Amino acid sequence: MSNLRSTRGRVQAGLLQGDLIRRSLAAAFVSMLLVFLGTAAGAQDAAGALVATVDGPITPVTAEYLIDGLQSAADGGAEVFIVKLDTPGGLDTSMRDIVQSFFGARVPVVVYVTPPGGRAASAGTFITMAAHVAAMAPGTTIGAATPVDLQGGEITDKIINDAAAFAESVAEYHGRNAQFAIEAVRDGRSVTADDALELEVVDLVVRDLEELLAEIDGESMMMADGRIVVLNTANAGLETYDPGWLRSLLLLIADPNLAFLFVSLGTLAVIYEVANPGLGLAGIIGIVLLILGFFALSVLPVQVAGAVLLVLAVGLFIGELFVPGIGVLAAGGTIALIAGGLLLFEGPFGIRPVVLWPVGLVVGGGVVLAGRLTWRARTAPAASGAEALVGRVVEVASSEGRTGQAFLEGAWWRIHSRTGELTEGRPVTVVGTEGLELIVETEEDNL
Repeated sequence: MSNLRSTRGRVQAGLLQGDLIRRSLAAAFVSMLLVFLGTAAGAQDAAGALVATVDGPITPVTAEYLIDGLQSAADGGAEVFIVKLDTPGGLDTSMRDIVQSFFGARVPVVVYVTPPGGRAASAGTFITMAAHVAAMAPGTTIGAATPVDLQGGEITDKIINDAAAFAESVAEYHGRNAQFAIEAVRDGRSVTADDALELEVVDLVVRDLEELLAEIDGESMMMADGRIVVLNTANAGLETYDPGWLRSLLLLIADPNLAFLFVSLGTLAVIYEVANPGLGLAGIIGIVLLILGFFALSVLPVQVAGAVLLVLAVGLFIGELFVPGIGVLAAGGTIALIAGGLLLFEGPFGIRPVVLWPVGLVVGGGVVLAGRLTWRARTAPAASGAEALVGRVVEVASSEGRTGQAFLEGAWWRIHSRTGELTEGRPVTVVGTEGLELIVETEEDNL
């Protein structure tokens, strides 16, 4: 009995101990779960602000990047979508697409003009004023939104009036200074960050994103569907919106300097392939560069006169291959290429002189060299085929009067003497070809 009670006591003690262990494990599990949930909540807070960066002209690729980023912010439950902006302006159509997406956004949009020394010029003015919150860093500017005709024509009153009306409507949509918006279009007015704040063009002047998030915390924003959203950004983390490698490449290519460089060097590579055909590597590289260049030209606003001069330059460069001389055509092509580069883009899409002049001179010099290579190849003796055998001395293997056979360059050839008869075992000199027959002269003929 005592053993049984002892055993029963040990069993009960084991059960109590097991229950204690189970409860301890349960408590540990709950604690870990709470920690995990807290971490997940912290991670959710860390993704509270999705940040996109625009540093350069406004193009269709830029518009697609911002529209997709805004959609991603809405789908991911971000607290706010922030656009860090520094732009000289860009295309009117792309700017309007961005403004429309901001007006119809499902999450609050904040445009922050930064870094110090940056600007929201031309199209950037409209984009900034279209945001729910417009902020600027110290030392930045906004304005100068007068339309520019990238085709070289004169800006009509109709275009100015349309742009001014659009600027006024954008400013009034969020209760900003409509008069400044009109003056930025009609007079090209531009102001500093502090002046923009005083004129109620923007809402905030802040040093960095952290200060920006602290300032807008608790603000109420009305969305396009009528919802009122209260911002909770005091502890919100920042998550960068990655455009992806493909769009990053497109954003990089959509640059007037790269477009000019790709087209110029691509043309030179193709010309070298035509001048000195070989493995085709130069031609392949040239075609790839031309495709990239033409893609960039299709994205960027191209002036007609500049495009015509660019085509003329290509034509003159090709002509240099067929009429090589002192490089007159190559020089004309170089002038046309540089002039085309000067006129190809205007406004914020101009080509930098540090790219324009060296590329033009290098391509022009390269074409002159290609012309020389082409001329040398045309005048050089044949390096293959029957014509390459002219001048060679060969021994007659068999003869039948003036005809016979000879073994040369690993093959049997039928030979024919125009004058003297052929003698087996005697040397003869190849002087020409007729089809697959070699014309030879005997030693007596050469005397």
